[in-house]
Amino acid sequence: MSDHPPYQIDVLPVPHYLAEQSDPDAGRYVFAYTITLHNRGQRAATLISRHWIITDGNQQVQEVRGLGVVGEQPRLEPGESYQYTSGSSFETPLGTMRGSYQMLGDDGERFEVAIPEFVLAIPGKLH
Repeated sequence: MSDHPPYQIDVLPVPHYLAEQSDPDAGRYVFAYTITLHNRGQRAATLISRHWIITDGNQQVQEVRGLGVVGEQPRLEPGESYQYTSGSSFETPLGTMRGSYQMLGDDGERFEVAIPEFVLAIPGKLH
């Protein structure tokens, strides 16, 4: 029996501040984030849905659930990666996002993959 888990999806988020779409005087801060998913497991799996927990600088929490990501339900073979870019806006110059992806393995097994918390902040807001 192998020591490697059948399902192992790595998630790497990279946030970006979109100054050209933001309006700080109006309390609108827009961010993009690029997510890379990499299947390091032994079996293929499909991303079925997502669950985000979005918290702004005032500790206001919003939960978002939906099918797939950016209109797709990508299937990742072992060793494959998938990357997409999406966005979020805040009324504060600082926020965080975290959550999970709900996955379906080729063998019918359902499992969750954690999206690690990441910070969205205007440049110079964090030290």
